[in-house]
Amino acid sequence: MTRRIITRENVMRTELELETIRSNLIRQEETIIFSLIERSQFGRNEIIYRQGGIIIPGSEYSFMMHLLHETEKIHARVRRYTAPDEHPFTDGIPAPYLPARDDEWPIRKTDININSTILDTYISRIIPLICEKDDDGNYGSSAVNDIGALQALSKRIHYGKYVAESKYQKDPSGYEPLIKNNDKDGIMERLTDSAVERRLLDRVKLKASTYGQEPDAVNPTYKIRPEVIQEIYSDIIIPLTKEVEYLYLLERI
Repeated sequence: MTRRIITRENVMRTELELETIRSNLIRQEETIIFSLIERSQFGRNEIIYRQGGIIIPGSEYSFMMHLLHETEKIHARVRRYTAPDEHPFTDGIPAPYLPARDDEWPIRKTDININSTILDTYISRIIPLICEKDDDGNYGSSAVNDIGALQALSKRIHYGKYVAESKYQKDPSGYEPLIKNNDKDGIMERLTDSAVERRLLDRVKLKASTYGQEPDAVNPTYKIRPEVIQEIYSDIIIPLTKEVEYLYLLERI
């Protein structure tokens, strides 16, 4: 029996195999679905997103953004944002306590970070979709759950860098002319796998139906309608992931 030697190069190659990437993305679906279900139990509580809505002495952030910034400062200390798929939403985070790792990234290092778009979309589109009440006074709980949901969404969307690198490596001659001409439509068309997207949307709807159902023998109800989760994926998560893929490819060559 031939024994496979495990090297850093082999590990990096495995990380960029599409099946490995899809497996990682599938595992992230549960995190996103559960985080949205948790947030949906509270009101929209728009006051927590308004600067000055809840006064925090010494802070210019809104209530939720202040809590997010403080959370990111703690996470930065343990090297969270040195990983290629982790990106902060706020500025001015500290350097890690832990020493830098010298592992090579499996993808190119870039400054691509679309968290400002993710944040705006989350507040303006996702929150109204998943929260029924306007204001229920649960401001702290809402903000804590916002942070978990935003971090899960950001990780998943920025994982598009892995997808783009994998697809580029499998077809460099197909992508390079499109990238050099900044042919966004052509790049997007080449990145799109409609069959994979259909399976993804069917899968998240099924998971949302399973995880979000309030059991009742006669009239089962859902914490969030499965179609809403499916819509969030089809109209927000998938398009933003593709935008990251496109931006990454522009810097790839």
